[in-house]
Amino acid sequence: MSSSVLKIKNLSKSFGTGAEKLHILTGVDLELNAGEVLAIQGPSGCGKSTLISVIAGLDVFDTGEVEILDTSPKKLSSAEWNSFRAKNIGIIFQQFHLLEHLTALENIRLPLDLAAHPQADKLAVEALERVGLKDRRDHFQRELSRGESQRVAIARVLVMKPKLILADEPTASLDMKTGKEISQMIFGLAREENIAALVVTHDPSIADLCDRTFNMRNGKLI
Repeated sequence: MSSSVLKIKNLSKSFGTGAEKLHILTGVDLELNAGEVLAIQGPSGCGKSTLISVIAGLDVFDTGEVEILDTSPKKLSSAEWNSFRAKNIGIIFQQFHLLEHLTALENIRLPLDLAAHPQADKLAVEALERVGLKDRRDHFQRELSRGESQRVAIARVLVMKPKLILADEPTASLDMKTGKEISQMIFGLAREENIAALVVTHDPSIADLCDRTFNMRNGKLI
């Protein structure tokens, strides 16, 4: 039986005050289970990326509830939440955010090194192999294609064995064929590892690969 990883209830988020107040999220409700892949679509500026930031605890919300593994960011200190996020949440961005002076393997190993994991090398190599880049371990980002760079970014997330993956337009900078391959990889690995995955995308063909799809309109999920 699936277990709930993410619960959002009546979530609201706005920017500004008074007459200038802009409501970005309005009464958002959402639940996501382990092993489930969910897509959110909608036009630019509708609040999709803001929702990702709020879920990750990178931005604060006004009212409502956000719980990840029954834990709310509002009930933890900043340091406690940063530690919780590092252990449980993996974020994949449109831009890869690889460190240019590190090799593919070193980029993947970085979060393990920061956590002083005793098996950093072994786990990083395994993650690199899982995304099909065994022969690129010693290559720098400038020597990788955009698709290969995104695979490294995915491996860097997976190596920490998160319970929740948040992907914000992860294929927007890739061509259609590569984007679909990357999406199939993310979703396949999420289902295989029983990871809950929430992906924001403009591409209907990517959304079609997900278990459920919501559209965001005027700050609401439909």
